[in-house]
Amino acid sequence: MSIVNILEGLSRKLDETSPPLRDLDAYYSGSQPLAFLSAEAKEALGDRLRVLQTNYPRLVVDSIAERLRVKGFTVNGTPALDIYAAWEAAGMEDSHGVAHTEALTLGRSFVTVWADSTGAPVITVESPHEVAVVRDPLSREVTAAAKRWREDGRARATLLLPDRIYHYVSSARVPEGGVIPPEGWQHMANRRNPLGEVPVVPFVNRGRLLDVDGVSEMRDVTDLSDAIAKLLADLMVSSEFGSRPRRWATGMEVKEEQATDADGTPLTDEVGDPVMVAVNPFGNGPSRVWQAEEPDASFGQFPTADLTGYGSAVELMLQSISAVSGLPAHYLGIHGDQPASADAIRSAEASLVARCHARMRSFGPSWAKVASLTAAVQNGSRPQRVEVVWDSPETRTVAQEADAVTKLVQANIMPTEEALARLGYDPQQIHLMRQMRQREALDKQITAPPTALPEAEQ
Repeated sequence: MSIVNILEGLSRKLDETSPPLRDLDAYYSGSQPLAFLSAEAKEALGDRLRVLQTNYPRLVVDSIAERLRVKGFTVNGTPALDIYAAWEAAGMEDSHGVAHTEALTLGRSFVTVWADSTGAPVITVESPHEVAVVRDPLSREVTAAAKRWREDGRARATLLLPDRIYHYVSSARVPEGGVIPPEGWQHMANRRNPLGEVPVVPFVNRGRLLDVDGVSEMRDVTDLSDAIAKLLADLMVSSEFGSRPRRWATGMEVKEEQATDADGTPLTDEVGDPVMVAVNPFGNGPSRVWQAEEPDASFGQFPTADLTGYGSAVELMLQSISAVSGLPAHYLGIHGDQPASADAIRSAEASLVARCHARMRSFGPSWAKVASLTAAVQNGSRPQRVEVVWDSPETRTVAQEADAVTKLVQANIMPTEEALARLGYDPQQIHLMRQMRQREALDKQITAPPTALPEAEQ
């Protein structure tokens, strides 16, 4: 297969995956259309309620993404300070959360590692809207990757292979919002890839075995979110037309007059007959009094609509969202109560924390690969074993954690460095603390008073 054919195949893959990705983007942003709005409700609402969403899909994603925090890297158990310094210099201390959010929302995201003009590592997060990869069917290693985007009225693409990097531009102009054709690429330049492998690392939110491109974390809650939006729309319609009391009157003569437009011109129908409308015999002011001269006239009031059933239906849907997503009830506002204690919070968040640990296991090898490529860009050598240090996703007070690890250290069960890691310190901070303790020990030895000599030596 030629180089251009690989690029065209990846470009077609981007076109094929674009519609479902746009749908997932709409659910994450809360801009998806109302799925179950009936024709009668649309007519009743007009343009007053085009979108009514409570963005639970985004809550599902952000609740996991905000707990996935990389604190550092270790190589064979030793803090990789150089790698983490390059990581911070590339802005990944904040940007790595974007990779998690994109992968949880769209099923996958990508991180590219390369070098700038000075040779320093450059680490960037890429979207599946712009990047697609080819995998080996046996090892599932990335064998080719392409990034496609628009710039200066033309489409541009970069094809990344293990040995070389190719740059292309579209032969035809592509206006803003236009479709990028998969064919018609013109070769512009290429250069050698000194890394010997494709410098694009996929972050896949894995589902089942054959979900090689990942699954969205919102998959199980999108339909439930649409159902809640439908219930809320029905609630608003009922509130508009049935919650206010409506009065009736009988035994009265209905008076009519010819309707007029905004300019006061009388209106007629197709055959020229006047359009008549009923005249309200009662005033609309706050002090209005209803009265009628007809002796048979009577007045009454219809009962208002009971809207409590909508609240029960919405709560049922929220319970379903909690069950399939692992979100605790107090995240969704179910029952309106907060857990009474820290132990109750940890118990309620057990399923959510378990999901966070599962995502750490999925994303950990990818971040280790990013760290390995970063080391290769820095000094040309790749560490054999890189481990990712994650912050704890659990909700726990500092006092509780400190008390627990202090007891373990005093009982000689846990070393001091592990205790510091349990308290949330990253490898760089632990390394600095060791240096500080060494300096403190030296200062104490220097300033310590001389000990008295034994009597035999005096």
